[in-house]
Amino acid sequence: MRAMLLVNPKATTTNARTRDVLIRALGAAVELAVEETRYRGHAAGLAATARDKGYDVVAVLGGDGTINETVNGLLNPVNGDLPPATQDVPDDPSTRRPALIVIPGGSANVFARALGLPNDPVEATGAVLEALREGRRRTVGLGQALWEGQSRYFTFCAGMGYDAEVVRAVEGLRGTGRKATPARYVNTALRHYLATDKRQPAMTVTGPGIPAAEGVFMAIISNTSPWTYVGTRPVRPTPWASFETGLDLLGLRRMGPVALTPLIQHMLTESEALPSGKHLVQLHDEAEFTLTAHRPVAFQLDGDYLGERESVTFRSTPNALQVLV
Repeated sequence: MRAMLLVNPKATTTNARTRDVLIRALGAAVELAVEETRYRGHAAGLAATARDKGYDVVAVLGGDGTINETVNGLLNPVNGDLPPATQDVPDDPSTRRPALIVIPGGSANVFARALGLPNDPVEATGAVLEALREGRRRTVGLGQALWEGQSRYFTFCAGMGYDAEVVRAVEGLRGTGRKATPARYVNTALRHYLATDKRQPAMTVTGPGIPAAEGVFMAIISNTSPWTYVGTRPVRPTPWASFETGLDLLGLRRMGPVALTPLIQHMLTESEALPSGKHLVQLHDEAEFTLTAHRPVAFQLDGDYLGERESVTFRSTPNALQVLV
């Protein structure tokens, strides 16, 4: 079995010694080529190369951002343009591309943890080596965001509004050399809450067979649950979301403390019950919907800030990838 391992040397929770141990362990199980990512977008290009050269597996040692780039390299042309509408798609499209191995190396590692992998990279390597020996694979669906002729897949979540504003702020801090720790996200969210617009909602949710929902301040789009983690605690705004169903959405029509406090408490309880409230917009297992805004709104995918947008369509992509897990 030929495998390419993509290593992010700046991954938050790994060091050179850990990387060497993981490379030796994987190299003993497969015919391994190792590539280090050097710049933003590099993982997508390397993954596309592995796909085009017929590799059986692409493994990733890194955080959710590196995993997202890798997934897009496996599914999309490198420049992100939409594939031709006439492209033939087999019944199980996951079989036409390399399988994915995920080894968590970031701060949150939401995708890896949602797959049931340990959050420790050494323990996760042991789990995926076991999956390799037993030929154990899981087929997962992905989300896809489309805007202005562009397309990008996401593994666990997307967002427009306040959560994307927080991601933007944290990326700014990372640009000054600070690490994106869970505590930094929480502290940034609390500080940024004072600055976000809580009076003039910008967004409307529409979709095939979906009644239009106006007046949305913030929208969380989920491909699985949990949405994120605060340390070891999962945060579940859309507890019914899964890799085997369509997309879920939670939209907030109010951003005041009276509305947010019980919602946050509910999301942290690990409950499988949906949040409740007339100020919430909720969708479950949807194939497609669109968020439009009357002014540019912050937008993120898998914790990666992608600028401000006025219209984004979200689609479910079933049977997108096979993951060794």
